[in-house]
Amino acid sequence: MTGRTETREGRNGPAVHEGSAARGSGAADGGGGPDFASASLPRHLLRGLVGFGAVAGGLVLLPVVGIASLLLVPAGLWALRGCPMCWLIGLAQTISRGRVQRACREDGVCSVSLRKSEVRSGS
Repeated sequence: MTGRTETREGRNGPAVHEGSAARGSGAADGGGGPDFASASLPRHLLRGLVGFGAVAGGLVLLPVVGIASLLLVPAGLWALRGCPMCWLIGLAQTISRGRVQRACREDGVCSVSLRKSEVRSGS
């Protein structure tokens, strides 16, 4: 693994960097940022349960098992996709996936709105 970052042309013109630091281009939601969402809400909640459980277990078991219990902490952070905030961002992305739409005009101004099918008539 060389750690090299590749670039490709994005949909709206600017280059999108893909490398070890980027988890995805956010193509599913039309964005250019990292994508921390899971395929489904139950899967994401399970990922959080495993992640937070492993981090808490690693710290709680420290007096009982010793320093070896700290091996659970990196596993928990991996399940959370880096940090608790990354998991929360992924939760928001998982919930909003398919419900919001990002549209960018030619002048570079972007807006976020509900998809047409999500807008209720009469409201």
